[in-house]
Amino acid sequence: MTRGEAEAFLTGAGKTQDEDFPLFEAAIACALHEDPSRDPAPTRALAAEGAERLQRRLMSESPEQALSEAMSGDLRLTGDLLTYDHPDNADVVAVSERRRGIPVALGVFYLDAARRCGLKVAGVDFPGHFLLRIETEEGPLAMDPFSEGRVIMPSELTRRALHTGLTPDVADRLDVLMSPASDRAVLIRLQNNIFARAAAVHDFPRAERSALRRALLDPKDHRPWIDVAAAREGQGALAGALEALGRAQILDGGATIAARAFRERVRLKLN
Repeated sequence: MTRGEAEAFLTGAGKTQDEDFPLFEAAIACALHEDPSRDPAPTRALAAEGAERLQRRLMSESPEQALSEAMSGDLRLTGDLLTYDHPDNADVVAVSERRRGIPVALGVFYLDAARRCGLKVAGVDFPGHFLLRIETEEGPLAMDPFSEGRVIMPSELTRRALHTGLTPDVADRLDVLMSPASDRAVLIRLQNNIFARAAAVHDFPRAERSALRRALLDPKDHRPWIDVAAAREGQGALAGALEALGRAQILDGGATIAARAFRERVRLKLN
């Protein structure tokens, strides 16, 4: 898949309804958009193996135990504690090779296997740390793909929420803390992670690519184009930055004061 083909796939994915969003294939397209030289076949094979392992385990284990053991035990997918900020941790093709990653990248494999086996699992856009929500006979449970699929107790969810700065009245509401996120939101969170890390080390080409992927995945959102503009400005591509800012202003009706100020600053540099 070339970079152009990846963009075409993501454009199509961006036009789908949330219930039809192709999470796993879109995640592969994002990875190949970053580095088109790689073969995604082993990544797809690993995902298929995960679903097969999970299906067998579901015959004798509870859904949460089967999912955890299939992903972390059989596939050996786990969080990267030693090199957490490495770019490969947010790339599903690299994660499939290394068997390590950040929570949201690992979560893509959990979600794909669960969907293939008919389990009701969704991402949880938990502040500071991506989690999974799995429906069981006893009610919904929170799972941490970074910690080998460990079930997170309600008290720990509250403690984590308080640690991120949420107020006690919000941190005690499990319905809010465990609100399911769409698959589109899961993949956009992954791209946000890539953008933030790339921008922090002034890797503006990588930052631009990740922001562009967000724009394609959610074509109604103006915010990714502002990030595209910032990344282009960082590379000295001022005309491209202005073009991206123009797209942002069209999408939000021209109401973004910050975007207008940003545009004027870039225009002055261009002149």
